[in-house]
Amino acid sequence: MEQTDKVPEEPVGTQPRRMDAGDTGYGGAPGGKQASSAAESEAAPLLVPEPEPEPEPAQHWKPMSKPELEAAAGGPGWRKMRCYAVLLFWLLWVAMLAASVVIIVMSPHPVAAPLKWWQKSLFYRLQPGAQTQGSGGMDAICEQLPYLRSLGIGALILEGLFEEEVFPLKVNETRERVGMLHQIQHLILESNKTGLKMVLDLCELNLLGPHDLSRNPATIQHALRFWLEQGAAGFAICDTDAAYSEKTLMGWRDVLKEFSSEDEERIMVVKQTRDVLPPLNTTSQNVKLVDVVMRSILPSSRHHLPTHEVAAAIKTKLQTREEDIWPSWTIGGKASHNLKKLLLVLLMTLPGSPAVQHNYVVNQTQDGKTNSTVALFSSLSDSRAREEALLHGSFTFLPYNTSNASSNSTLFSSSLPMLAFLRSWGCVHFLILLNVGSERHPVDAAWAPSLPEHGVIVTSTGMDRMGSTPLNTLELQPYEAVVIKF
Repeated sequence: MEQTDKVPEEPVGTQPRRMDAGDTGYGGAPGGKQASSAAESEAAPLLVPEPEPEPEPAQHWKPMSKPELEAAAGGPGWRKMRCYAVLLFWLLWVAMLAASVVIIVMSPHPVAAPLKWWQKSLFYRLQPGAQTQGSGGMDAICEQLPYLRSLGIGALILEGLFEEEVFPLKVNETRERVGMLHQIQHLILESNKTGLKMVLDLCELNLLGPHDLSRNPATIQHALRFWLEQGAAGFAICDTDAAYSEKTLMGWRDVLKEFSSEDEERIMVVKQTRDVLPPLNTTSQNVKLVDVVMRSILPSSRHHLPTHEVAAAIKTKLQTREEDIWPSWTIGGKASHNLKKLLLVLLMTLPGSPAVQHNYVVNQTQDGKTNSTVALFSSLSDSRAREEALLHGSFTFLPYNTSNASSNSTLFSSSLPMLAFLRSWGCVHFLILLNVGSERHPVDAAWAPSLPEHGVIVTSTGMDRMGSTPLNTLELQPYEAVVIKF
């Protein structure tokens, strides 16, 4: 039997199916509804973005209540943060403290050499012959010793009491001379009890005179030993005496060493009466035959010196100073009463040991009131005792040129300049201004631009200036001296 392929017949009543490329999608042009849907599908984006979420409603912050705050502060996180903060604070504080200590230690600062007792003391030139007339002699002086000690005086220089017949000691003495020696011994004993050291002045005594063969060096040294045993702190001679020689002072130095110790060193003082102190040709540079040189600010005169001579003498002393031997300043010559307090301020602020004359602080009261000179001396003595700059600070002379003053000022017509110098120790400075003239002097700012604009007035001759003051508005009255601290 032959098998033939038969095409299935379509059911009756149906239309024949149309075969074209559009049905299969191969070839032919798209048409109709199918073509439009295809075109829309090609134009549609490949990635459709997701719809954005709607924003959440804004939150309103509210302050925490006290219970909520206490609960949050007591949590472990806050406790740990507080511990870290406290630890960081103390670490920073210790670091700053250590840095400050290092800066202070490493920064250069002056170191004061230890001073001897005579370098720290105020000397008082005691003249019994001028002070004891009608006042009971040596007993009156002994009564004044506690008062002098209360003023800050540390040593006495007994002047004008010895004569060639009294010093040195002899075997045969008259009753009058023996009585005088006993009074001197009692005065030395009482001064030591009060805390005052006693220096015996042998100036202008012809101890080595040729008319008395018994006055040989051995006899003189025996007399020195006698007074040192009585408690004398040393001796004073003049630069014009025959004892002022290398040979004599070498022998005297050996005697002083016998009675000296670290706390009770005995000294040799030389009063300079000439313009230049004659040098001593010592064989060894380490041997000092003289401990203190006492110099006068004013030249010796029987009459009061004119003001311009006083100003010239002060200016000369301020410009020329010697540093080889420890100085001790005294006023020396005579000046008018108006300059008495100014010279006292100068005396107490110069480098060295002041030697005050007996007529400056002997009267404690005047007309029922405290002596203004004594009050000024006490103020200067207290400042010198506690201020290193006044005790052993450096010295700088400040020339005052009146041409630097304001041209509109007529207060500089005086030919006498204002004198000034500076005492410095580390960061502390003391400015001493002296108006020697009879006219007022303002302090011009252009005079010393390196000085601070403000300072503190420590004391003045009128004892009426105290506290902070601008330097450029300061005006000195006639014969006034002012001490200013920066």
